[in-house]
Amino acid sequence: MNLAPEATILQVRAPDELNASNAGPFRDLVRNSLKPEHQKIDLDFSATRFVDSSGLGALISLHKAMVSRSGGVRVMNPTLQVQQILELTRMHRLFEIIRA
Repeated sequence: MNLAPEATILQVRAPDELNASNAGPFRDLVRNSLKPEHQKIDLDFSATRFVDSSGLGALISLHKAMVSRSGGVRVMNPTLQVQQILELTRMHRLFEIIRA
């Protein structure tokens, strides 16, 4: 069976802040939304102003889950603040950053 490219991508909007109070539930929500056909997760960070270490941990957890499926996570349209955090922690090397 051949799936349309959109069918293989889970698209998720990140919260305004991804921090210790919501990183675990966010990670669990995304993981529970994954279907067997999903090969990528596109995380929309266009409205996210802040990510702390717990948020980064959630992103790494999602990355590991997708690598085990031979897939990946893409960070879509990160705000300047999020882009800076990803670069400072060198996580921009781990995730594909897409600006549309």
